[in-house]
Amino acid sequence: MNQTNASSDYIPHSRPTLGQEEIDPVAGVIASSQIAQGRVVHEFERTFAQKMNAKYAVSTNSGTAALHLVLLAMGIGEQDEVIIPSYVCTALLNAVKYVGATPVLAEIDPENYNLDPDDVKRQLTKRTKAVIVPHLFGLAAEMEGLLALNVPIIEDCAQAIGSTYRQKCVGTFGEAAIFSFYATKVMTTGEGGMVVSDSKDLMDRVRDLREYDNKDKYKIRYNYKTTDICAAIGLVQLSRIEKFIRRRRAIARSYDQAFESLDLQLPAREQGHIYFRYVLGLGTDSSSWIRKLKAEGIECARPVYRPLHQYLGLKGFGRTEKAWKESLSIPIYPSLTEENVERVIKGLINTYKEEISERHI
Repeated sequence: MNQTNASSDYIPHSRPTLGQEEIDPVAGVIASSQIAQGRVVHEFERTFAQKMNAKYAVSTNSGTAALHLVLLAMGIGEQDEVIIPSYVCTALLNAVKYVGATPVLAEIDPENYNLDPDDVKRQLTKRTKAVIVPHLFGLAAEMEGLLALNVPIIEDCAQAIGSTYRQKCVGTFGEAAIFSFYATKVMTTGEGGMVVSDSKDLMDRVRDLREYDNKDKYKIRYNYKTTDICAAIGLVQLSRIEKFIRRRRAIARSYDQAFESLDLQLPAREQGHIYFRYVLGLGTDSSSWIRKLKAEGIECARPVYRPLHQYLGLKGFGRTEKAWKESLSIPIYPSLTEENVERVIKGLINTYKEEISERHI
């Protein structure tokens, strides 16, 4: 492949969508001199809870911190087990280990990459205290089957803000839900996270654990607060979320139309899908595709860097292993231009043809 598009026209895999709308409120916060957690953070929490149809929201400085606090607030610790998918980033593994619990890995549904309720059921023991359920790539997990297991569920909505399951917002099904606002997530505050729940007792514990100062009695607490600067960005991003999702879905439709004749597994076309990632099942190792598309100035990636069972030295997990080897995530974000979209489509189709040709040599 040629190198013509590999420099100034480079299309990154992910990119935040930011503009003057975010700059002006941040400047106002700086001018006020109240830049740490204050009034704007409280407004962000209130607005976010309302948007998610939840009673309470508590902001944090990352999605991982949010998950850590939820596990602590639920009383999960040593001797307990928490079920998580292997096909997910290490943040979930870290949070479970932070509280001293044992992570138990489960398989995915190969059609949508989310947790397989049947395999979760097989992993249940008397020590199981929770299941962490990511809504991976912006598509809601099969909540009916998971809720039927009668185990406390923590929803991981880091990639799914605005997604729905049977017309109800994700994040409203479990004991609690966590969100991430990292730079490349659906909406961003740079770094940041949020816990939502309808349980006042649980959220009181989360709020208490979030900060350590000015407490009457000592126990280990954390410095997981966010700032008014981040919250100012978050309020604007939250107000733009429907527009962001419309753009993601429009790009996904363009990709669907362009790739439907190719022998590839396309993302599930479900009503509540917000397409945080557009993930293709290639049927072959994705490494050469990533390399060839990069040479065309298009950054693509395996959507999960490495599955957890590999880090832990565990065998099996055939469905996860196949998804990891053969999945390709291509650029899809609101600031992607129509010209960018056409270049991604052209580059992907050219790579597909080249891969098919090489297989038959």
